[in-house]
Amino acid sequence: MTSVSVIVPLLNEAGRIQETLTGIRAALREGDELIVVDGGSSDSSAALAAPLADRLLTHPAQRAGQMNAGAAEARGEWVWFIHADNLVLPSHRQALSALSGDAGWGRFDVCLDAPGLLFATIGQLISLRSRITGIATGDQALFVRRSLFEAVGGFPPQPLMEDVALSACLRRHSRPVCLRPVMRTSARRWQSNGVWRTIGLMWRLRYRYWRGEDPVSLHRAYYGASQQVEQGMRERGGPDGLR
Repeated sequence: MTSVSVIVPLLNEAGRIQETLTGIRAALREGDELIVVDGGSSDSSAALAAPLADRLLTHPAQRAGQMNAGAAEARGEWVWFIHADNLVLPSHRQALSALSGDAGWGRFDVCLDAPGLLFATIGQLISLRSRITGIATGDQALFVRRSLFEAVGGFPPQPLMEDVALSACLRRHSRPVCLRPVMRTSARRWQSNGVWRTIGLMWRLRYRYWRGEDPVSLHRAYYGASQQVEQGMRERGGPDGLR
């Protein structure tokens, strides 16, 4: 692998964006670049990200559109999409360097940043599901050869399941490369919404998407559930719910 352009979509992540970008910066090599695309954060996220990014772009808040906007400015041979709550290590960049010349795209195995057997099992099952189906989700740090990403038209402009839709397009070209070491990602969605409730919600949404339901209606369902959880957490004096 030669040069890599890391794309980070950002929206109101002031509490964690510095840790994420600092980890990415430490992992990148000469010729790589870090592009952050802010969706109009109402907190200090953009100001905190600016000194750590090679470029800070702005785009209306929609993750697919933000990632496409970053990829359009990328100069690397590969585009690597990192969420703001992932933790990138130098070993992840090393794993990319070891890819074969015919690799087109792939993702990393993941683990959740919460203690306990249940959360460890969830991470393992996410990785196993991806290996079986050839579908990757955004928190698995998707990487795609830039020429291939452009050939399939990038992320489709939909508000939910954009990672699933892109994976389905890329899978027509090749199966994903599944890399380790595992990448740590946030467990906040599971902790805030409840593990079983989150599993049920995500599988219902995937089933409805598979049946052909409009992603816009799925997005409303997802965020409707999120708002209910956030309201409950506020009433109990707990942390914010999932985003």
